Amino acid sequence: MADQIPLYPVRSAAAASASHRRAAYYSATGPGPGADRRGRYQLEDESAHLDEMPLMMSEEGFENDESDYHTLPRARITRRKRGLEWFVCGGWKFLCTSCCDWLINVCQRKKELKARTVWLGCPEKCEEKHPRNSIKNQKYNVFTFIPGVLYEQFKFFLNLYFLVVSCSQFVPALKIGYLYTYWAPLGFVLAVTIAREAIDEFRRFQRDKEMNSQLYSKLTVRGKVQVQSSDIQVGDLIIVEKNQRIPSDMVFLRTSEKAGSCFIRTDQLDGETDWKLKVAVSCTQRLPALGDLFSISAYVYAQKPQLDIHSFEGTFTRVGLLDLELNQLTKALFLALVVLSVVMVTLQGFAGPWYRNLFRFLLLFSYIIPISLRVNLDMGKAAYGWMIMKDENIPGTVVRTSTIPEELGRLVYLLTDKTGTLTQNEMVFKRLHLGTVSYGTDTMDEIQSHVLNSYLQVHSQASGHNPSSAPLRRSQSSTPKVKKSVSSRIHEAVKAIALCHNVTPVYETRAGGTGETEFAEADQDFSDENRTYQASSPDEVALVRWTESVGLTLVSRDLASMQLKTPNGQVLTYCILQMFPFTSESKRMGIIVRDESTAEITFYMKGADVAMSTIVQYNDWLEEECGNMAREGLRTLVVAKRTLTEEQYQDFESRYSQAKLSIHDRTLKVAAVVESLEREMELLCLTGVEDQLQADVRPTLEMLRNAGIKIWMLTGDKLETATCIAKSSHLVSRTQDIHVFRPVTNRGEAHLELNAFRRKHDCALVISGDSLEVCLRYYEHELVELACQCPAVVCCRCSPTQKAHIVTLLRQHTRKRTCAIGDGGNDVSMIQAADCGIGIEGKEGKQASLAADFSITQFRHIGRLLMVHGRNSYKRSAALGQFVMHRGLIISTMQAVFSSVFYFASVPLYQGFLMVGYATIYTMFPVFSLVLDQDVKPEMAILYPELYKDLTKGRSLSFKTFLIWVLISIYQGGILMYGALVLFEAEFVHVVAISFTALILTELLMVALTIRTWHWLMVVAEFLSLGCYVASLAFLNEYFGIGRVSFGAFLDVAFITTVTFLWKVSAITVVSCLPLYVLKYLKRKLSPPSYSKLSS
Repeated sequence: MADQIPLYPVRSAAAASASHRRAAYYSATGPGPGADRRGRYQLEDESAHLDEMPLMMSEEGFENDESDYHTLPRARITRRKRGLEWFVCGGWKFLCTSCCDWLINVCQRKKELKARTVWLGCPEKCEEKHPRNSIKNQKYNVFTFIPGVLYEQFKFFLNLYFLVVSCSQFVPALKIGYLYTYWAPLGFVLAVTIAREAIDEFRRFQRDKEMNSQLYSKLTVRGKVQVQSSDIQVGDLIIVEKNQRIPSDMVFLRTSEKAGSCFIRTDQLDGETDWKLKVAVSCTQRLPALGDLFSISAYVYAQKPQLDIHSFEGTFTRVGLLDLELNQLTKALFLALVVLSVVMVTLQGFAGPWYRNLFRFLLLFSYIIPISLRVNLDMGKAAYGWMIMKDENIPGTVVRTSTIPEELGRLVYLLTDKTGTLTQNEMVFKRLHLGTVSYGTDTMDEIQSHVLNSYLQVHSQASGHNPSSAPLRRSQSSTPKVKKSVSSRIHEAVKAIALCHNVTPVYETRAGGTGETEFAEADQDFSDENRTYQASSPDEVALVRWTESVGLTLVSRDLASMQLKTPNGQVLTYCILQMFPFTSESKRMGIIVRDESTAEITFYMKGADVAMSTIVQYNDWLEEECGNMAREGLRTLVVAKRTLTEEQYQDFESRYSQAKLSIHDRTLKVAAVVESLEREMELLCLTGVEDQLQADVRPTLEMLRNAGIKIWMLTGDKLETATCIAKSSHLVSRTQDIHVFRPVTNRGEAHLELNAFRRKHDCALVISGDSLEVCLRYYEHELVELACQCPAVVCCRCSPTQKAHIVTLLRQHTRKRTCAIGDGGNDVSMIQAADCGIGIEGKEGKQASLAADFSITQFRHIGRLLMVHGRNSYKRSAALGQFVMHRGLIISTMQAVFSSVFYFASVPLYQGFLMVGYATIYTMFPVFSLVLDQDVKPEMAILYPELYKDLTKGRSLSFKTFLIWVLISIYQGGILMYGALVLFEAEFVHVVAISFTALILTELLMVALTIRTWHWLMVVAEFLSLGCYVASLAFLNEYFGIGRVSFGAFLDVAFITTVTFLWKVSAITVVSCLPLYVLKYLKRKLSPPSYSKLSS
């Protein structure tokens, strides 16, 4: 950043520091990076005639050229549908949303972003007010909490309906019972919801407070003071210690290292845990002491905030698919409620004020839509979350969103990051190939002995004072035609690997070492045990560590030189003449060094095989061995060298300096000068490095594939690396082909490449972010359709915005449930765009885990999270939701039968507390105990992940299962009511007590019928509810009168103790439940579910 932001001195030297939250500025800029995508996608290039040439949708279509010219793809046709159908099917919602957004944009004045001047150490001089340097993941504040929670609840049809019903009881003509009969359940539901949201919000507040309370040292005129991260202001001078997180955007002014260099890690921005070398502003680095920063007056002039790949938007509330499905079923129940009420009024003959009777019937049958549905589901989800966090097999798992645990049981697509998620980002050297001989991990001791012997020989020659030894070595190295021994080839290869890199050895300061900026070398421990390596790439660190293991150690390095220690303790010094860093375009890096002992100048280069194959001398083994290593999942680098004479180097340096001073086409001229050296280089070796996978990644991915989950890897890494990890992790099996999507830049190339890809069958797709952007611009629907047919997809060079866009496309085109998993700040946008987000708390910090719905500590835990907890949460929620609906349907059926007997009068069957108690103390505990039920044991669910496939089809909660429960409810409600009227015709006054007792017994037996695996708490719940009801018969007998017809009729306690009462109630209950038990037994015998076969 210091290279991009100039420093303007006022009196002498200058320095500046700017610290603020980039996200705050970015969120204020308005639309995101994709805001203009729609406009861009509508642009037409010179390939506009391709509008008439759709992609082939089958192999036959590709071969038959006569059918090439049709209309535009289906995706564009569907977008043009408008009219009444569109309006009814959701267009009205779209129009309302658009109007609201327009009003918000009109009323909310956007802040104009502009360049700003930041004074060094003087926050009070800022011309504008900047946002606080704080992290905020909360959804509400003090003023928006209650309105926000109420809106989230009443946007569901179920709760909105009961609010209207409860308010209707304030109208005397519509009142059919006590107010608490309606307001008590509604208030209880809202109280539980508000309490749950308050707990979640408080936890988010605590997590934010923990992050914002981290202490940093702030430099002031009076010295250092400790400030919290949230109190840092724009213009403050902040001292960041070693291994401490950078709290905000900062300009690098000064470091304790003499050369002004420092290694930082950008994992919160791009997900890369590599150390990147940064250099401080030179004028402030040269100041004698820290306090001198206040003796100058300087400022930073920074450009206005820009949207880039490092920005992402905040959290939002998710709603699970099961909630949406239940909401649809609730609407179906409301339709049934209206139809039933209209039928009742029709049978009355529309007598009297029929519209008032219609509304009273709507109130009488309102229990068809159970208000307790939401509170039961919410409490169940809280229980599932508690079970997940208490699972000892997945320690450290945290449920951050308690509203969607059942989503874990419905996933079809898993989109995962690579670095830190599938891999540990720790490289290990595995293979060295010299062309004729290859060395692996088990033969590294041979290399070590060769290196030792070669340096001992060189040392003995040097100690013999042979004046011709140096020229002899130089002449040999400049004549590659001479066949070298294996020992000398290994020596050259190891030396090249030890020199060609940008690695810097770092030593810890001794305890008690003092010094502000200039740490004396005497305070540092230069022993091997105290040395660590820092570099911009973990591959390079792995290579340097390997050269250390075989005897050639990098002991020091600065901007001008580096030193190597040989196996016999001799220190060799090399002067760094030029450095050519690695770029994604060149795919290689180089260095020119001079050996101070021999004055020999050597140009070393290493890079990808595709870039180096045309640079090195002809050989017949490089391409084949690169392919072999790639199939093993190794990351390959080709190492080569070229010896330069002093004249050659001086000529190169003059041309190189001129090219760097060019005003026009500087980059091209510099590249051309460097390429003049890259000719006929001597091929030294081929290295293979393995990126270590996370624990049990391979079996976990195999388990997820067997479960029917399609896995997409979205990474910002380069194509070669992503392909290697896809193979080594078995994301792509060894038997599957990989189709690498060629780079495309326009519509015509994308069209041809997509058609070529369609010819492939059962192959994994590897595509870069640039090609993906072009294809999505013109052939969005076709690309997604083709990609969804692949067993695996790898998207490399993806920005965080592209990751989120891919997730959104999958959700929109497939209508399937998606899950995104990552561990870095660059994965947050992808995690929040998915239906279910999982964050891994690892080396890259907590940003992803804090923004996710679920946080785990290892990738392998996702297997149990999905196969066990996802299955149980979905199955239990489906059973619980449908049983609660059944509980409301059965009592509404009894009310309908009762009203029919009384000539379709709108008279309530059960009064007051009975209606409240029916949905609470009488049946709540047994019904809620369904959250403990399970169809298969956890071990069986993990051993047979194929069972998970049935869950994604949504068969546990569908209109079919809903209709079955409706029929059961109608049957049982009719039996209970008609049975009570037939058997107790003589004692009609007791019909309420008789029917209600049979109803409670039926519900308890139905819970037992639904349970698949008994838990001791289920038994306790059954007997506790039964005991509560029996006790209430004695204390609440005034509520057992028949509505207002026989109001004042009380329950005869002596009557319910007679044998006649007991056997008749038992008979009604048996007739209502026994057929269902028989049907369940026959179904399990004749058509058992898949899991029952495994259980047996």
